[in-house]
Amino acid sequence: MKLLRTIRLDASDTFVFELAAAPGEWAVPGAFAFWDRDPAALEGKARAAFRAGFLGVASLGWSTLVQIVEASAAERAALVDALAQQLSAHFGAPDLAAARNAAEEEVAFAESLCSPPLDTLVAMHRAFDKGEVRETFRTLRLRAGQKPPRAFSFLEVEDDQPTEAVDLVGLAEQGRK
Repeated sequence: MKLLRTIRLDASDTFVFELAAAPGEWAVPGAFAFWDRDPAALEGKARAAFRAGFLGVASLGWSTLVQIVEASAAERAALVDALAQQLSAHFGAPDLAAARNAAEEEVAFAESLCSPPLDTLVAMHRAFDKGEVRETFRTLRLRAGQKPPRAFSFLEVEDDQPTEAVDLVGLAEQGRK
């Protein structure tokens, strides 16, 4: 079976998110982390986590990218247990049985994202639209013969969706004022 692990190609996650997931953590999409917050009111690093973060289960930190990796049945079971513990300890699950059911659903959803080949990278865009949270996922694969990715390398993008436009020059000019 295949699951998601966090990956860090550069240090940007440590600047973008309040808490960055450690590289190699098991990960889930993690939209549940925002269940009690108004997405329209999120700002700064919390907004970045909402928009593009996968949740690292061990640290409850965020990662912009995850990698599809092979996992054993024992690793999957341990992931469900670890997520259930986090849901119980940090997200108000009424009891461990309810937390376990929710964890099983979230891990099954993460698993459903793993149909592309092993080592494929997955990115997410999460938005709040018409009262609903919507997630879109993109896969990034190495070009044939390309070495493993480093920061700022170019990858082939599948399922390309329009993304938000960011005016980097304008942001830089605002920062100088």
